[in-house]
Amino acid sequence: METISSSVPAGSSSVRSWSVLCHASALLGMLFHFPGQLLGPFIVWLLKRGSAPEIDAHGKESLNFQLSMLIYNGVALVLCLVLIGIPILVGLWLVNIALVIVASIKASDGELYRYPLTIRFLK
Repeated sequence: METISSSVPAGSSSVRSWSVLCHASALLGMLFHFPGQLLGPFIVWLLKRGSAPEIDAHGKESLNFQLSMLIYNGVALVLCLVLIGIPILVGLWLVNIALVIVASIKASDGELYRYPLTIRFLK
């Protein structure tokens, strides 16, 4: 795992809080599936990306992961036609929740968590 340096102290609770929110806001997808999982991280990232490089990095990582999950869910949805997509969708849902929680915990510790199987749209 890597720790990001910036002009803002790494221990700054505000930076860590916004970094955690970049990841944790994706859990809104549990309430509002499609827009929630993307809009939460996107709004936090847009509002705070200029505040600190850490927030920018966490926001991009969260958005990349949620966009990747959206693609994987789309493929699983098509596979629902042959019934194999249903367990895949459930698995993706559980993996998404688990990895978002892990990323939020890492962000609260000041570390940048790199999600596995993520397509890097934003660099």
